[in-house]
Amino acid sequence: MKTKFLLAFLLLILTALNRPMAQFSLSFNIGTQPMWGPVGYDYVENYYLPDIEAYYNVNKRQYTYLQDGKWIVTISLPLRYRSYNLYTGYKVVVNEPNPYLRNDEYRARYLPYRGRPGQVAIRDSHDQIYYENRNHPRHKEWKDNGHDNGNRGKKDKDKKDKDHDDNN
Repeated sequence: MKTKFLLAFLLLILTALNRPMAQFSLSFNIGTQPMWGPVGYDYVENYYLPDIEAYYNVNKRQYTYLQDGKWIVTISLPLRYRSYNLYTGYKVVVNEPNPYLRNDEYRARYLPYRGRPGQVAIRDSHDQIYYENRNHPRHKEWKDNGHDNGNRGKKDKDKKDKDHDDNN
């Protein structure tokens, strides 16, 4: 009886190991999106800014814009865009690497969005999901609701360890 059980168990294990495993990937970067980004996106790789034909890479926190026929990558926009308001300008989410390489396509597709009022900015959102961003004006409310990036759990463990030591 034991042999049959063991054989059945081994067969079950081998069957499970031979099955192709489904891969599931889910990405969020709400906490790293800029405060001027539009609400409604859990993940953003780049924004296209049709008013100024520039791009912003969320993870690298860099702008890419055309200057004298060359793409410039920098942490801030040039002075010629000083009057452009990132909070009120329209933003297009582009989830692909180096979207500026297809700039002609994006320019043509989003030309009608130039001058269009922007979307609600993350800074102005009352959706608690955006409070995670430490730059959000209501970030403290997110932390006060038990979200602490793991810090409170460590403090509680340290306190329990101390209490345990004091009692022994």
